[in-house]
Amino acid sequence: MESIGLFEAKTHLSELIARAERGEEVIITRHNKPVARLMPIGRKRQAGAQRRTAALDALQAFEPIELKGATIVELISAGRT
Repeated sequence: MESIGLFEAKTHLSELIARAERGEEVIITRHNKPVARLMPIGRKRQAGAQRRTAALDALQAFEPIELKGATIVELISAGRT
């Protein structure tokens, strides 16, 4: 992710918009402090959906754990002592 000053951003706005259309993200600064983020619309939602899907896939890939001779309640109690 690139940072760019406000003056330069105004000068190159069309180029920055084209970059956002290609999926890039740019932070706009004023006096070297970040003040705005230029990013494609919907990117955040799509990235979040992809992360959720990946997390669910990872959870479903876990093999069941077999407990021999102990119940979950007993293990929890033993862990608290």
